[in-house]
Amino acid sequence: MRKTVLITGVSGGIGKELADRFAKGGNHIVLVARSEGKIQDLAQEYQKKYGIQTTVIAKDVAAPGVPQEIYHELKEKGIVVDYLVNNAGFGLFGTFMETDLEQEVNMIDVNIKALTVMTKLFLPDMIQRGHGGVMNVASLVGFFPGPMMSVYYATKAYVLSFTEALENEVSGTGVTVTALCPGLTSTGFVDRSGMGVSKMLQGPIMEAGQVAEEGYQGFLRGKTLIMPGARNRFIAFMPRLLPRKMMTRIIRSSQDKTGH
Repeated sequence: MRKTVLITGVSGGIGKELADRFAKGGNHIVLVARSEGKIQDLAQEYQKKYGIQTTVIAKDVAAPGVPQEIYHELKEKGIVVDYLVNNAGFGLFGTFMETDLEQEVNMIDVNIKALTVMTKLFLPDMIQRGHGGVMNVASLVGFFPGPMMSVYYATKAYVLSFTEALENEVSGTGVTVTALCPGLTSTGFVDRSGMGVSKMLQGPIMEAGQVAEEGYQGFLRGKTLIMPGARNRFIAFMPRLLPRKMMTRIIRSSQDKTGH
């Protein structure tokens, strides 16, 4: 029996790559993003290529009341969401003293608030049915404090902690909860965040397709933590070996602007 997956932030990057894989797997898809044109094109492509049902919702999940609108709209249409992928999110580069407060509040609304509310709405129905899954796109940076992107790193630490706690709470219900924790990935994230001047870009960057493939396969197996790439898995282990203050200095050094 085909499943239905709802994916937020699906117009590009990891979200789009995840949608490609769920669609190819024969799942019906609810595409949620602000860019209506892009997701309409995706919906038509998936229908023709895979013969699946697609639903387009062109809304900003961070806007007040929008998650509730999405939930009730799907209920009215009789669409049962088996899998929820909370992918929408963005970052902001710069010291906390120089970054824009409005953008940071918006980031918290997208990365934390929307993800939490969407999960709160859809998870109970999954538990009641005895099957389903939630994937929250966290980040490798959720394991560290992050000078030069302090609020973004903190939002991903929330996502990581929230996901691991939920996984424990839903154990035995037939529902899985997964955190996908990619490192630096080739998406529109760098341009949106303004981190094009960061030294971190001098290191290896994974392709979004590779991240999505590992995330998709791990999610279907019910894994709690998915960290694509052996190098990223090693980096995530470093806080266990080094004092936190030293780890913070290392992150600052790798994250700082080129020329500093």
